Amino acid sequence: MKPFIHENFLLGNKTAEKLYHIYSENQPIIDFHCHLSPAMIDGDYQFTNLTQAWLEGDHYKWRAMRTNGVNEKYCTGNASDIEKFKKWAETVPAIAGNTLYHWTHLELLRYFNITELLSPSTATGIYEKASTLLQTKEFSTRSILRKMKAEVVCTTDDPTDNLEHHLKLKDTFEIQVLPTFRPDNVIKTEDPEKFKAYIKKLELVNGTEIRNFDALLEALDKRHGFFHEMGCRLSDHGLDRFYFVPFTSPEINRIFKKLIKEEIISSDEAEKYKTAVMLELCRLNHKRGWTQQFHVGAMRNSNARMFREMGPDTGWDSIGIAQDPLKISKFLSELDNKDQLTKTILYNLNPADNEMMITMAGNFNDGSSAAKVQYGAAWWFLDQKSGIEKHLKDIEALGLLRRFIGMVTDSRSFLSYPRHEYFRRLVCNFVGEEVEKGLIPDEEELLKSIIEGISYRNAKEYFSF
Repeated sequence: MKPFIHENFLLGNKTAEKLYHIYSENQPIIDFHCHLSPAMIDGDYQFTNLTQAWLEGDHYKWRAMRTNGVNEKYCTGNASDIEKFKKWAETVPAIAGNTLYHWTHLELLRYFNITELLSPSTATGIYEKASTLLQTKEFSTRSILRKMKAEVVCTTDDPTDNLEHHLKLKDTFEIQVLPTFRPDNVIKTEDPEKFKAYIKKLELVNGTEIRNFDALLEALDKRHGFFHEMGCRLSDHGLDRFYFVPFTSPEINRIFKKLIKEEIISSDEAEKYKTAVMLELCRLNHKRGWTQQFHVGAMRNSNARMFREMGPDTGWDSIGIAQDPLKISKFLSELDNKDQLTKTILYNLNPADNEMMITMAGNFNDGSSAAKVQYGAAWWFLDQKSGIEKHLKDIEALGLLRRFIGMVTDSRSFLSYPRHEYFRRLVCNFVGEEVEKGLIPDEEELLKSIIEGISYRNAKEYFSF
């Protein structure tokens, strides 16, 4: 009987098989957006067991377990590691057909050479085999990245981070581990007390007082420059939506002073402040020649009770409303008008925005570089088989498939790298089907450039790490 994950998994025709095995399978990985811990890479961390490596911090799995009726004790609670794993194993058969099911078995195969399907009957054996391997040097965090042919890993870092682990990794690890500037906390105005605490943290790391908006911009510029010295060439902005409303400098200064006095500001004031800060951050990105990423459309922390109890990033988020194209257009135009629009990647979480985002990106490509403004990979809830296939179809129809810079893990798990394989197989199957239908020529150099480009080379050329 053929194993579930076999050499031609997801490859539905001979052309797809050829494209994957010749042009994609062995390409290195540039993971230009992830949430891996630089401290764990620096320390070459060793996991004790499969639960620690696979379930901790993984809100995809937690959501599936909760939906399957698993008590929170076995997700984020105080159950033992083996108990948590067995509850995950009980859940896996219920997600058959889901991309999470595919990822699960790809990861078991690629890391641990386990071909069995995970279920209650196989849970103990799989747990013991994988946990034993994880305790060997060949499964330390650095060894895992080597095993997956990672070439560049871009972590996600707050402007106040000292980047001590990135500094050490420069001289001790052959794989590039680079920081990404993620200044989201500076526009979180909903809780003035938390906002003021963050400004205090920014003051401390800079050694200067921040009493007005100009001082805030100087502090952010200083941190931006420090990140640049540490090899950072990317910023990332996780926003519910794009902001844009006209404002004046005196208005923004007054709003900022209200915030640091812990005063509540109006929704109109918040929009003005966020617009001003985001424009200035983008100007910094342009000044230093960085690429900026916008992840928009998530409705975060939807369950108020669980957010109070557990905090963010624990699996209580969903797809938000569609974006306002007028605000996106005005925001990007404001930068473009003054030649301050740097390379930009747009990611959306609502699939209703696909076509709008692709055509919006096309509005700001000026020929200065290939696909200067990019439509990013299918993200989060769209990072699944049908979402990726729609994503590819939409890019082919409205953009340039040849210039697409490909996949990221967007993950906190060191065992998530087979997601690149999953994506590459879907790309090769998509292009293979188009060839078989006669919609793309069966011409070797053309197909090679498309597949190698999306798998690896486009990102290599776009970022110039």
